[in-house]
Amino acid sequence: MSTPAPPPPRFEIVPRGTRRLAWWLALALFAAGLLLGGGVAWWWRAPPAGSPEARLAEAERALAAARAQVDELEQRVTTLTRSDQISREANQDMQETLAQKEDEIASLRADLAFYERFVGSEGERRPLGVHSVEFAPEAGGSWRYEVVLTQSLNRGAISRGQMRFSVEGVRDGRLTTVNWDELHQNPDAPGQDYAFRYFQRLGGSVILPAGFTPQRVTVTLRGGGANLAQTFAWTLKDTPGEP
Repeated sequence: MSTPAPPPPRFEIVPRGTRRLAWWLALALFAAGLLLGGGVAWWWRAPPAGSPEARLAEAERALAAARAQVDELEQRVTTLTRSDQISREANQDMQETLAQKEDEIASLRADLAFYERFVGSEGERRPLGVHSVEFAPEAGGSWRYEVVLTQSLNRGAISRGQMRFSVEGVRDGRLTTVNWDELHQNPDAPGQDYAFRYFQRLGGSVILPAGFTPQRVTVTLRGGGANLAQTFAWTLKDTPGEP
């Protein structure tokens, strides 16, 4: 009678490194299969060189590249156009500023020449007085006036006061005087203030009566010890461009 074979063991001892190696091998084979399958699929789907499909794909790629280049060029044009516009605007502003400064310099030079006539080392010292009175017509029928006051007798003092003037002329064949209030169409029109050390230009607008022909202007100064009146012929102010 033979002895029965022992039953197989329920557990089997497998080295730890062998199981991990098998797992990594299976993972590597799976990845290789994916790559190989993708490559085969791409090769299978890729159109043959020279075929209409291949030429179409190449044309689409070229079109996409051209569109990208066009977009880039349009962006550059937009940037350059804006930069050019900014440069033009800055240049225009600079030209306007230069023109304004030139006008200011010309005005200052004229004032300096006028000023030197009264305060220069060889200039004759004069008390407060009216140097000139000029008028210019305005669009609305009014008259723009400019009265220049001067003094160089007391160079350290400031002359202060008020200026008014009246206009003498002919209306309806008769000599007529239009006073300050009538010229401003205001029965209580205040005089025009002045305050200066050497000279000052006073300006404003007045309205002459209809049918009135001006001939003379009488300017009066009151205040600060001044009490004087000077009469001038009605004179039109020269405008730029006139001979």
